[in-house]
Amino acid sequence: MKKILSLALVAMAAIGASASGHKAAETGKKDSINKNKPVFTTIKENKITSIKDQNRSGTCWDYATLSYFEAEILKKTGKTYDLCESFVANKTYMDRAVQVVRLHGDCQFSQGGSAYDPLYCIRHYGICPEDAMPFPGSLYGDSLHNFNEFFSLMEPYVNAVARNKGNKISPQWKVGLQGILDAYLGKCPEKFKYEGKEYTPKSFAASLGLDWNDYITVTSYTHHPFYTQFAVEVQDNWRNPLSWNLPMDEMMRIIDNAIGQGYCIMWGGDVSEDGFTRQGLAYAIDAKKTQSLAGSDMAKWLKLDKKEKTNIIDSLGCTVPEIIPTQEMRQQRYDSWELTDDHGMMIFGVAKDQNGKEYYMVKNSWGETGDYKGIWYMTKTFIAANTMDYMVNKNAIPKDIRKKMGI
Repeated sequence: MKKILSLALVAMAAIGASASGHKAAETGKKDSINKNKPVFTTIKENKITSIKDQNRSGTCWDYATLSYFEAEILKKTGKTYDLCESFVANKTYMDRAVQVVRLHGDCQFSQGGSAYDPLYCIRHYGICPEDAMPFPGSLYGDSLHNFNEFFSLMEPYVNAVARNKGNKISPQWKVGLQGILDAYLGKCPEKFKYEGKEYTPKSFAASLGLDWNDYITVTSYTHHPFYTQFAVEVQDNWRNPLSWNLPMDEMMRIIDNAIGQGYCIMWGGDVSEDGFTRQGLAYAIDAKKTQSLAGSDMAKWLKLDKKEKTNIIDSLGCTVPEIIPTQEMRQQRYDSWELTDDHGMMIFGVAKDQNGKEYYMVKNSWGETGDYKGIWYMTKTFIAANTMDYMVNKNAIPKDIRKKMGI
């Protein structure tokens, strides 16, 4: 998933350090100015680890997925871990560069990735705790990740090797690239101590109590048959892992079943829509109905800038009209580039507003930003309309759906 850097700037100043658990009591205060501001009551909330801050880096896929695995470990063992995003980024960017070079530059080298990348890294290289590597940004005098300089060096380096006009290249380019990765992210440790015991990254991964074969990804489109697997065709899905293609209603039923059974969801989807606010809310806006309530015609609505639309949406709050997502709508938006792969986040609970509308509680990685200190409340309608794919523990899937999938 690509991280939208313009949105991330809002989160730059915040450092994710909150304790796990976001109680609805904190959101239950009525707004004296805006009566439409949602007041949430928690229906189900699963345990999560602290809010992190990816800052100026396109690593939502890294932060969100490791946060997801931390929640999986917490559910299964009761232990809290802080897994190292820099370790995953170091290994993953080298692997991605190798692919770009092998294909002579006929694919993209970028900051983004998918939920499968951290899983692949853990399976093949292992993982380490956060404090086994330098703190993000510390090697170049920053307080958090800032990939501006880092990638301005790395992208042209990789592309220069990939598009080399020679008949043969030496392996030394990997040595040079590894030097850049280590300079900005830190060297991946071969051994380290954790709570008095020595580990390698692989032995540490094995000690975490999870079966790394339990994880699958789910999507829902009609250009491939249902109950089959395919590689979702987005640029940052560069390893081409296979996702299960299910009808939209079953895609959503898995999420509800998982949350109800105490599991979380590693979600990837589109947050570039007007209804995704920086205050911590997300609605699948019905633009036609919204502009009518706002006292304007559609032509005027389309001419409004982002800030003006946001002000109208904020004023309508939980009364804002939403679309009714359909399977056909999802496919049309995907094929027309409207439904894009922007961001990765983790769904960990369900809440309802004062009108009874249900929302998913979603952990972000932009620090303690927004009205809910790093947590977003995204309507079920928004998730149904804007999901690209998500990762889930296969044991959280209802038995009847698993039977159709053959797993």
